[in-house]
Amino acid sequence: MTDFLSTHWLDIVTTILGLIYLVLEYRASIALWIVGIVMPAMDIYLYWSHGLYGDAGMAVYYTLAAIYGYAVWKFGAKWKAMIKRKGSDKKEAASAVSSDKIGAASAVSSSSEELPITFFPRRLILRTLGFFFLAWAATYYVLVAYTNSTVPLLDAFTNALSFVGLWALARKYVEQWLFWIAVDVVCCYLYVVKGIPFKAGLYGLYVVIAVMGYWKWKGLAKKAQV
Repeated sequence: MTDFLSTHWLDIVTTILGLIYLVLEYRASIALWIVGIVMPAMDIYLYWSHGLYGDAGMAVYYTLAAIYGYAVWKFGAKWKAMIKRKGSDKKEAASAVSSDKIGAASAVSSSSEELPITFFPRRLILRTLGFFFLAWAATYYVLVAYTNSTVPLLDAFTNALSFVGLWALARKYVEQWLFWIAVDVVCCYLYVVKGIPFKAGLYGLYVVIAVMGYWKWKGLAKKAQV
């Protein structure tokens, strides 16, 4: 038992953190980003020690993206309000905006600072697809040219789609869950093949939670539109 724990302790700890992350993400809690910083930072060593260099590199991105995600969730709406207020101030100076409009600008700046859950804008679909396929091709090339990966196509797929998924999560788009469903299904298979059982089980659970999360966030977004 002691030998087992000494061998797999990092896999177990990061899996537990992954479960906590799932619960926090399902609840749309900003605390998910704190776990999202710690967990992938630990995964860097876990994957590297198993020769999974592509996954280790992705864990570096996850860590940095989590820092960005926390900042956007915490201050995103406030930054938008500040930009709107500055624009309003410039317009006021140019055209002597009436006092009632100044009051409206003040109301915007005092609103909730956290970013709301919204649907993925249609105008971003083509650009997002273009970025995904470019990232997939670039990652595939790196894995084939510079590593001994035995599953470069699928490994590159999950890496590229994870870029998109994390960005969509940071923007609080409902459809981010759909990206993660695809990533989690493929990762579950890959981790079984690579012999990381705890991670494989975790990603299998991710699929179930992601489906539930999608419907929860969809309901929240529709409710916010009313």
